[in-house]
Amino acid sequence: MTDEIDPAPFCRRIIRAAGPATLATTAVKGKGGVGGPWPYASLVLTACDGQGNPLLLISDLADHTRNMRADARVSLLYDGTGGLDDPLTGPRVTLQGEAGQVEDGGLMDIYLARHPQAKFYAEFKDFHLFRVRPLRAHLVAGFGRIHWIEAGELLEID
Repeated sequence: MTDEIDPAPFCRRIIRAAGPATLATTAVKGKGGVGGPWPYASLVLTACDGQGNPLLLISDLADHTRNMRADARVSLLYDGTGGLDDPLTGPRVTLQGEAGQVEDGGLMDIYLARHPQAKFYAEFKDFHLFRVRPLRAHLVAGFGRIHWIEAGELLEID
């Protein structure tokens, strides 16, 4: 087995294989908040559109949604270390991008196919689909195997 990887396809596989991710936003002052800007991380479920742009179905009631509406810059941490005795030796991807709400039934179908349990709340008026447009990703594929990948390499564009 070789330690050589092709970073962009490897990164895409981790992102597409993951269901949950950690979403990081910049917190704005709000209910119970200490004032911004502060990093704020939360667990979300993700899917990807045909090009590999992450999709999120989130509620207007969530702090991370309020944060994204104030500052569209986000990071998503995808963990590909499941099952390893030492997770720090395994792969993970931090995707940096900008999130925006989308109204697209086809994208919602993609999301719900990945997370059928979300159908229950997808019809609530306060839930909306967001697409993250990647700017770049940081891949740690194990000890000393670190790569920055720009959006042009990361996305699958025909």
